[in-house]
Amino acid sequence: MTDKLHIRAAGAATFGLAVLCAHGEPIESWNVFPNAIHLAAQDEAVPLVAMLTRADGTTVDMTAKAQFTFSSEGIVRLDNSRHVVPIAPGTTTLTVTYEGHSAQVAIVIAPAVQPRRTTFRNDVEPILMKAGCNSGACHGSAQGKDGFKLSLFGYDPHADYLHLTRESGARRIDVSDREGSLMLQKATTRVPHEGGKRLDPDGPLYAALARWIDAGAPDDPPDLPTVSVLEILPPECVLLPPERTQQLLVIATYSDGTTRDVTDLALLSSSDEVTAGVSAHALVTANQPGEAFIMARFATFAVVSQVIALPPSTGFTWPADITACNYIDEFVHAKLARLRITPSPVCSDATFLRFVYLDVLGVLPTPQEFARFMADERPDKRARLVDELLQRPQFCELWAMKWAELLRIESSKLTPKGAVLYSAWLRDAICGDMPIDKLVRALLCAEGGTYHNPPANFYLVETSPTEMAENVAQVFTGIRIQCAQCHNHPFERWTQDDYYSFAAFFAQVGRKTAEDPRESVIYNSGSGDVKHLRTGQPARPKFLAGAAPEISAGADRRQLLAEWLTSPDNPWFAASIVNRVWAHFLGRGIIDPPDDVRVSNPPSNPQLLHALAAKFVQSGYNLRALARDICNSRTYQLSSEANASNASDERNFSHARIRRLPAEALLEAIGQVTEAPEKLNGLPLGARATQATDAKAGSYFLETFGRPARQTACTCERRDEPTLSQALHLINGATITEKIRAANGRLERLTKANIPPEKIIEELYVAALARVPSAEELSLAREYVGSAPDVRSGLEDVFWAVLNSPEFIFNH
Repeated sequence: MTDKLHIRAAGAATFGLAVLCAHGEPIESWNVFPNAIHLAAQDEAVPLVAMLTRADGTTVDMTAKAQFTFSSEGIVRLDNSRHVVPIAPGTTTLTVTYEGHSAQVAIVIAPAVQPRRTTFRNDVEPILMKAGCNSGACHGSAQGKDGFKLSLFGYDPHADYLHLTRESGARRIDVSDREGSLMLQKATTRVPHEGGKRLDPDGPLYAALARWIDAGAPDDPPDLPTVSVLEILPPECVLLPPERTQQLLVIATYSDGTTRDVTDLALLSSSDEVTAGVSAHALVTANQPGEAFIMARFATFAVVSQVIALPPSTGFTWPADITACNYIDEFVHAKLARLRITPSPVCSDATFLRFVYLDVLGVLPTPQEFARFMADERPDKRARLVDELLQRPQFCELWAMKWAELLRIESSKLTPKGAVLYSAWLRDAICGDMPIDKLVRALLCAEGGTYHNPPANFYLVETSPTEMAENVAQVFTGIRIQCAQCHNHPFERWTQDDYYSFAAFFAQVGRKTAEDPRESVIYNSGSGDVKHLRTGQPARPKFLAGAAPEISAGADRRQLLAEWLTSPDNPWFAASIVNRVWAHFLGRGIIDPPDDVRVSNPPSNPQLLHALAAKFVQSGYNLRALARDICNSRTYQLSSEANASNASDERNFSHARIRRLPAEALLEAIGQVTEAPEKLNGLPLGARATQATDAKAGSYFLETFGRPARQTACTCERRDEPTLSQALHLINGATITEKIRAANGRLERLTKANIPPEKIIEELYVAALARVPSAEELSLAREYVGSAPDVRSGLEDVFWAVLNSPEFIFNH
C-alpha cells in the first residue's frame, strides 16, 4: 500500500529510508529540490528545498534543519537563505543530509561566467505579467488602457517591445532618463496610475527594469535562449498539522540547458484558497482540510503542484473489510487513504439494479427483471448482469446518441438523409465493437459521397479549418484551443502558433456536389493553407505539443493527423475517451468537465486516469470492456449515503454521486413505468429518445430537461441541473398526468384486472423505483387510497407522488 500512497516526485533527489523521523514515524523518502542545477551567470542563485516524506505519505519541509556540504569547494557557495550562488566555472555535488540520511544535487557552473544580462523576453515580459500590467483587466485588454496597450500575458513580445520603446504617444521608456521613464513612474505611483502601485522601487523587479533601461532598452538577439521546461517543486505535498507550510520553487530550464529560479517572477495562484493559500514568494499555507492545486505561470508555460491538507491526526486506519474488486479500486482507495477518507459501503442489490440499468441502457428494469435479479443468490450476479446488459441493443443506441452529440449530427447542418445514414453508421459501429481508435480514424480520413460513405458527413458539420481543428481537439483530446485563435491561451501552454498549425491539417479538405444534388463528396484537394492571424503567413501543419511532420506535395494531411491522434503514444486520446466514459458512469470526470483538459484543471486522480487509459489501449480501444471494468468496480457500486469522513468529498469518488436522470432517460422512464410511451416528432410511437437522429426529433419535455441542441461540441450543452420549469412540468405538466390516466397504461391495465390496491401500489414502486415499498410507505398509500373518493383516483394520486419523488427523478 505504501508505494501506491506515495508517488515519488520527478525532479527530486530521492533516497529511500527505513528509519524513524523526529515524529517517531518511519521515513519513506528524503527529497531535495531541484536535483540538478546548471548556471551561467554570476548573479544567478537557485534556492533549495529539502522535504521529508513519512511512511504514511505526509510531508515536512526540513530545509532549515538539513546539513549541506559540497564535494568541491570554490565553485559555488550557499548563502544564509539556502540559495546556491556561483563562484567559478566547474562541477560539484551538493550532499544534503538529515540525521544521517542523504540526497545529492548535481551542480554545473558554465565556463566564462558573466553577470546576467537583463533581456526583454526573459525578464521584462515576466515582470509585466507578475505586476499584472498585461492582464485582461489592465493594458492586456483588446483596447488597452489609458492610451497604452500590451499583448495579453505577453503573447506578442515583438509588438510589446515596439509599444514600450518606439511608439509615439504610448512609449513608456526614456533611455536618457531612466527615472523619468513613464513605465517606472506609473508603476511606483510617482505619477498618478489608475492601476495603483505595482512595483517596489527598492525591490528586485524594479532593479531589473532599471538595468534594462540603463543598457539602452535593447531588443533581444535572435539566438536568445527560450524556456523549454518549467517545473514547480515539490510537485506534491501532504500537510498534517502542526506542519502547515511548504516552500515551493519554480525552476525554468532554457534551450541552452541552463536553469534559473523564477519563483519570484512566476504568477502564482491557488485553485482553493480555503484549503491552501500561496504567497507571492511561493510559500504555501494549509488552512482547512482538503485538496488544492498551486499553479505557476511563466513564459508560455503553466504547471501545478498538488497540496493535500489533512485534518489533525485521529489515528486513521484503512478499514480491513474494504478491499479492491479490480485495478480501479486500487487507485481510488490509494487516493482516499492519503486523504484520510473512508469510502461509503457498497449499495444494496435493488439500488445497484436500478442505476446500472439506467447507466448502461438508459432504461429502468422491469418488475420481472427486478424479481429475477433479487431472487438470484449467486455471488457474482452483479457481474453477470453487467455482461448481459452490455450485449443489449440499448447500450449501442445510448452510446451512438452520445457520440452523435459530440459529432453534432443534426439535419440542418447535413441533410435529413445524411443525418440518418450517419447516425445508423455510428450505431452499427458501436454494436459491432468497432475499436474507438478505428472509428475516429474513419471519421478523420473520410472521403467520398456523404450518402455512400456516411463518416464523410463529419466534414459537413463545419467547413472552416479553424473550427474543425477546435472541434477535433475538444472532442478527441478534451483540449479547448479556442482561446489561442486571437492570443496565447491565458491559462495553458497553447499559443497562436499551435492553433493555426493544428488548423492547417484541415486546410485542404475539398467538397463538391455529387450526382445527387443533395449529396456532397469529400476529397483531398491537395492545396490550400491556413494563414496565421498575427503574421499573415501560411501556417505549417504541426501536432499539438508535437513535431511538424514532413508532408509530401499533394499528400492527405488528415492521414498523418489521424495516425498521431490515435497513437497509443498520444498522451490525450485514450485518456480523453476513458474520462468521458468515466464521467457518464460516475457523474463526474476524473478531469471535470471532461472536455476541459488543461494544466489549471488537473485530474483528481492522475494515476487512475493513466491506468484506465492504458487498459483501454490494451483492450484494443474496446468500449464494452471499459464499461465492464467500471461497472464491476467497488467504486461504481458504492452507496450515495455519505459518512463523516467523505460527506464533503466531491472529487474522489468516495460515495455515489446523486444525479438527475438525463432528459432522454427520464422521458423513457416515465413512459416505461406508465406503459404509455411518448410519441416523438419524426419517430414512430414506441421509439426511444436515444434513437432520434438529431435534436429536432423530440418533444418539449426533452428541451425542458436539457437535451443538447448539438450546436457546439461542448459537454456544457447538456444541462443536468434541476430547474423550476422542470419541477413545474412534472407537477402540473401533461407528460405525467396524461400518461398516468392513459387508456392503455399500466394503471388502467392493473385496475381492470381487479388486482388489490396493495398489490398495485407494490408494482408501481417496483416499476418506478426498483424496490418494494417499506411497511410505512405501503400503510400510508393504502390509507390514502382508502380515503379517496374512489380507488382509481386514489391510485392515480399515489402514482403521481411516486413519479414526482426525488428517488424517481434522480439516479442514486
